[in-house]
Amino acid sequence: LPAFYANIVLLNVSNLPFRLQKLKEMFISKFGSAPKFYVRAPGRVNLIGEHIDYCGYAVLPMAIEQDILIAVEPVKTQVVQLANTNSLYLDFSTSVNNIQINKTKPQWHNYFLCGLKGIQEHFGLNNPTGMNCLLDGTIPPSSGLSSSSALVCCAGLVTLRANGKTLSKVELAEICTKSERYIGTEGGGMDQSISFLAEEGTAKLIEFSPLRATDVRLPSGAAFVIANSCVEMNKAATSHYNIRVMECRLATKLLSKSKGLDWKKTLRLHDVQTKLGVSLEEMLTIVEEVLHPEPYSTEEICKCLGISLEELRSQILSQNTQDVCTFKLYQRAKHVYSEAARVLEFKKICNEAPANAVQLLGELMNQSYISCREMYECSCPELDRLVDICLQFGAIGSRLTGAGWGGCTVSMVPTDKLNTFLKNVKKAYYQTNVQRLPLENNSLFATKPGRGALVFVEA
Repeated sequence: LPAFYANIVLLNVSNLPFRLQKLKEMFISKFGSAPKFYVRAPGRVNLIGEHIDYCGYAVLPMAIEQDILIAVEPVKTQVVQLANTNSLYLDFSTSVNNIQINKTKPQWHNYFLCGLKGIQEHFGLNNPTGMNCLLDGTIPPSSGLSSSSALVCCAGLVTLRANGKTLSKVELAEICTKSERYIGTEGGGMDQSISFLAEEGTAKLIEFSPLRATDVRLPSGAAFVIANSCVEMNKAATSHYNIRVMECRLATKLLSKSKGLDWKKTLRLHDVQTKLGVSLEEMLTIVEEVLHPEPYSTEEICKCLGISLEELRSQILSQNTQDVCTFKLYQRAKHVYSEAARVLEFKKICNEAPANAVQLLGELMNQSYISCREMYECSCPELDRLVDICLQFGAIGSRLTGAGWGGCTVSMVPTDKLNTFLKNVKKAYYQTNVQRLPLENNSLFATKPGRGALVFVEA
């Protein structure tokens, strides 16, 4: 089949994997009947290319083993009942004809509703199927490993299957990217794309407009290790993320206007480069020439663009950045253009596989982290400490991954040093802190490129 159902996995009913069997038993206990199918969507770790997908630039993530798994039973009543195996997440039910997504309280069920609404609107479903759903998640929440986007993707695929519709992986990824914005996050599409397009054994270069994925074979002599700082950061619950999106958008406008482009129709930093027909290195020079390092006030931005404050707020700024008074444009643009170049260099090194590939890739990861910390200001003291510890105990490269301001680091570690590395980082970061100690076992792990979203049906 050309559509997503080529990814259906049939499971022998007498030999369900333990986790699925346990989920099935809990489902029956909860709803009084058995699920008809299961959907899985993985989390991801971004190896390099932070905060540039929403600027139009390629990123380099891979799917991880941790995932969102949902057991589903379509029902005749037009009601969706959601439950979670984790008792911290309360049950929720709603009519499928009246989807309300609360942006002010980004609770777990709202992410499900994003995926549900996205599929409903895409197909114009006037009589959508009701569902009983039980969710089980193994991605640490608010950790920068894309638990929220995995849930949106999972919900989108659940809704697609329950309503008997089909889409390609690319179409699903694009719909889920747009639908996650219902909750107020102005994301760029990396998380949803890798969730659907990932393949076991390879990272992916994800490019946009049009969306496409290219295999990137990682060096065999190194392992990638994820370490959770144990500082939670929910993108939808704060304005940090959307402020950065707006700063990049405003930098786009000022750079475009200075070069005589139609700045009103130029939305992303990648568009500026494309319209000017110059290299990333030349764009960095243009940033130096056009933008100043001092923060821009809203008044100065309005003066540069020749618009009123009301026009700025209504036509450019997002809802949760209306009251921001100053924006750092120079620093954000410098990060984006330099990070975009690092992504391409990372892929080139992986393809050419020189003898010192691990060292070269590690240097790029370290440069990325410094830029995230200094130019994009999306780190935090705990992430800084964790990166230092990882480098101290043998990582060739280490950087924050995901939005930042908390969440995880990803480190590249020579495989022959992996066990010693894990032992020392556990001792230095987790076992010296009483609050982190209970989280130690699920917070530090080596990972390999995993497979993308799947539908499971009992044979």
